[in-house]
Amino acid sequence: FMSVHSSNTGPTIWLTGCMHGDEIGGTVIIQELFKKLKTQLLKGSVLSFPLMNPFGFENVTRNISISQEDLNRAFPGNKKGTLAQRMASLIFEAITKTNPNLVLDLHNDWNKSIPYAIIDKQSNETEMFNKLCQYAKVSGLVSILDTEVISNSLTYNLIKNGIPALTMELGESLTINEKNIEYGIQAIWNILSEMEMVDDTGARFQYPVNPMVQQSILSYSSYPLCSSSGIVRFIKKPGEIVKKGDKIARIYNAFGKQIETMCALNKGIILGQTDYAVAFPGFPLM
Repeated sequence: FMSVHSSNTGPTIWLTGCMHGDEIGGTVIIQELFKKLKTQLLKGSVLSFPLMNPFGFENVTRNISISQEDLNRAFPGNKKGTLAQRMASLIFEAITKTNPNLVLDLHNDWNKSIPYAIIDKQSNETEMFNKLCQYAKVSGLVSILDTEVISNSLTYNLIKNGIPALTMELGESLTINEKNIEYGIQAIWNILSEMEMVDDTGARFQYPVNPMVQQSILSYSSYPLCSSSGIVRFIKKPGEIVKKGDKIARIYNAFGKQIETMCALNKGIILGQTDYAVAFPGFPLM
C-alpha cells in the first residue's frame, strides 16, 4: 500500500497495478508517479496498491499461481471464499471505504500493443458514462468502449457502487517498455491536472495517433478470428489505421503455403497483436 496526501483537501484517487502477475508496467508507473507526487501534489490524496498479485508476479504468470485464479474475475470478493475472492475482498473494501473520486486500474496487453483507455460497457448510465468518457479523453490515450460485460472485474464492481473507474492498458506485458512507462505517467498526470491536483503546464500529453481516432470513442473487437492452424505473419502493425477489407495477417502451413488471409471487418485501429506465432481455429490474432 502506498499513499501521498496534500495538506489541502481535495479529490481522492486510487491507482492499482499488477492485477495480473505478468503485467508489471503499472507497478513501475505508480512508483515513478509517487516520486513526483511527494513534492508536486497540490491537494487531495493519491492511494495505491502497486502489486496486487504478488503470487503471479513471482511466478511470471497472469493468474494467482497457487490457485490458478484470475484475480480480476473475483470481485467484489468474499471474505470466506477462494484465495482470489479473499484477496479481492480486502482490495475492494480498502478502496470503497475511502469513497474515491476515481480509480485507475493499470494493466498491460498483447505484444507491441499501443496504450489505450477502456470504458466499461455497463457504465452506460448517462452521468457515469459521460464522466468516464471525459477522463479517457483527458488522458490523451486512444479511448475504447469495451464490448463485453465482465461482472467480476474490479472496475465493473466499483462502477456498480457509484465509483468512477477506468482501465488503462499501457503497452505490452512481461517486460518494461520505458516509452510506455512514460506514456502512462503522462496520461495519469493529464487526469490529475484536470482535477487540479497537480499543476497544469498547459502542454497536455496526447498519444501520437491519427486525429480521427483521438476524437472518437471506439468499440473493442478481437475479430476476425482465425479459421486455420498455421504460422501467423502480420501485415498490419499495432497503431496502424485500417479500412474494412484491409489485409491484416496471413496464415501459412509448415511447408510455406498460404492457407488463409485475415481481413479487417471494420474501419479501426490495431491495438495489439497476439504474442504467439502459431494460430488455431477460433484464435484471436489482433
